[in-house]
Amino acid sequence: MHMYLTMEKELLVASRHGETWEIETHLNGMQTTCLAIDPFHPERVYCGTFGRGLWYSDDGGHSWKPGGDAATMMEPWKGDGISHGRITAVAVSPTKQAHGYGVVYIGTEPTALFRSEDGGDTWQELKTLRELPSAPTWSFPPRPSTSHARWITADPLVPGRIFVAIEAGALVRSLDGGTHWEDRTPDGPVDTHTLVMHPQAPDRLYSAAGDGFPMPGRGYNESLDGGQTWQRPDEGLEHQYLWSVAVDPADPDTILVSASSDPFTAHHHTTSPSSEHAGNRERRPAWANTGTPAQVPAQGNAQERANQYSALYRKSQGTAWQRIPAGLPDPQGMVVPVVTSHRTEPGVFYALSNKGLYRSPDAGQSWENAGIAWKPEYTHQRAMALVVSDL
Repeated sequence: MHMYLTMEKELLVASRHGETWEIETHLNGMQTTCLAIDPFHPERVYCGTFGRGLWYSDDGGHSWKPGGDAATMMEPWKGDGISHGRITAVAVSPTKQAHGYGVVYIGTEPTALFRSEDGGDTWQELKTLRELPSAPTWSFPPRPSTSHARWITADPLVPGRIFVAIEAGALVRSLDGGTHWEDRTPDGPVDTHTLVMHPQAPDRLYSAAGDGFPMPGRGYNESLDGGQTWQRPDEGLEHQYLWSVAVDPADPDTILVSASSDPFTAHHHTTSPSSEHAGNRERRPAWANTGTPAQVPAQGNAQERANQYSALYRKSQGTAWQRIPAGLPDPQGMVVPVVTSHRTEPGVFYALSNKGLYRSPDAGQSWENAGIAWKPEYTHQRAMALVVSDL
């Protein structure tokens, strides 16, 4: 078992040998944001950082190199052809190129998308993304003058079809690898945080979004036709601000999401907003034009609301969402987890938060600590990304 875990200030490479874990830390002090593994070369791993550009490893995470130009004192590290050092999303397409690597896509802040067809040696900006009609409305509430590509999903079955979630303002798609783009649909999510697909469910999209914060009922979004139309099965979801979503590799109808009541509660382990986020509980995104004030929905009694920071929910075919009660850490002070699954482990889910890595062996019904030693400083950091490797 080989895993990559990004916290706010470093990257962890975890290798399991029997009942013990061997842990390496890398990129210390950098704000690591996103991860992706090349499906054709699992030893090739990409890690984005916020301000220090893209990094890559060719040996399963044991050593790392900046993806392109060397560092200078005045500029972030960034690859040849990448004009921004704030990398916010990375994905590798299952479309194999002549040199043997998958096509790599990275997204940045301010919003831009870049593509590499040679394993990250050179990059091309896909400029037509920023020419979409909705682009002037894109805005990230904590930094409203800008936006970023929050998530990139490459279709596992349709070559060239990719989806990009802009935080915040749009979920867009391309059918030709990013040369041309289709803008957001009228009923689609506009603040998707995580978007996944399943190889057993062609055209099905699973979106965990922040739309439910200003517009209750729109946190979980699902499309059955490749993003043209959307439905929102949210019965049982008490928390409306969704962050992460994962699907059982063996069953496209067994779904797990992480959720919270609002952005501040989701991303902070303290009880008082910082100055940067002090207005986020009532701040209304420009795209949320519903004519009603943004409100945090009530969840249980006052004591529960005071203690509950985030939660995991599970759904299977024909059932409502159910909050997962067993095996997870105390929700007091738990930052909203990142959840994932891996194609070689049917029925297994993982959840990473500031309180550690947890594993479910029974499709999300019960959980246990995965056994990775947890540094005290991690309790004050957000979990940014979690990837399971084939190695």
